[in-house]
Amino acid sequence: MERPMILYHGSQNIIRTPAYGQGNRYNDYGLGFYCTESPELAKEWACTEANSGYANAYDFDTEGLSILNLQNGEYNILHWLAILLENRVFQVSAGIAEEGREYLLRTFLPEYRSFDVMIGYRADDSYFSFANAFLNNSLSLRQLEKAMMLGKLGEQVVLKSERAFERIAFREAQVAEKEIYYPRKNSRDRKARDAYREERGSRRAADGIYLVDILREERDSHDARLRRNVSE
Repeated sequence: MERPMILYHGSQNIIRTPAYGQGNRYNDYGLGFYCTESPELAKEWACTEANSGYANAYDFDTEGLSILNLQNGEYNILHWLAILLENRVFQVSAGIAEEGREYLLRTFLPEYRSFDVMIGYRADDSYFSFANAFLNNSLSLRQLEKAMMLGKLGEQVVLKSERAFERIAFREAQVAEKEIYYPRKNSRDRKARDAYREERGSRRAADGIYLVDILREERDSHDARLRRNVSE
């Protein structure tokens, strides 16, 4: 995917020159500059209950950059989850959840650190509920992805390398009014939680793939059953 993009970064501040190497290394995909192609999502992410914010807009030239897109057919939801487990502060209980965490990191973690750009789900707090349920064997793989897709919490584009930071140019900063966008953010999060509860409350699928199945059968990313399961 080599094409010009317009990216938006939601913030309490106007950021004309994003700085490489700064930020929170415990974000979803590690240290990087987190953006979206949706100005509306950026405005939601920019607001707090008390304060309005800005959707900083940028031109981004991707030509020649290496891009890891977790949404294409080469990867599945377990690759995303493994990256999340490596970067976010994630509390897991002993037993199957801890064993599952170690197995996912060992088996499904892509070599993502060498890429200039990453594209994938944004892990709001709602997504941690989904991931925890899967790790505790109470949500199937299909239910996990379905809940995340129904939640529509958004896709993010993350600049990871110094090369990527050299390709971004500030366009403008659009005001995100808290009176408009903070309620929208809450509504999106509520819908995600409702989708999760609906999947959590549905009947346990006899043919569903659960974490215990993946561990017992030592399934890996080449297993066609996993790919078929998450794409249905």
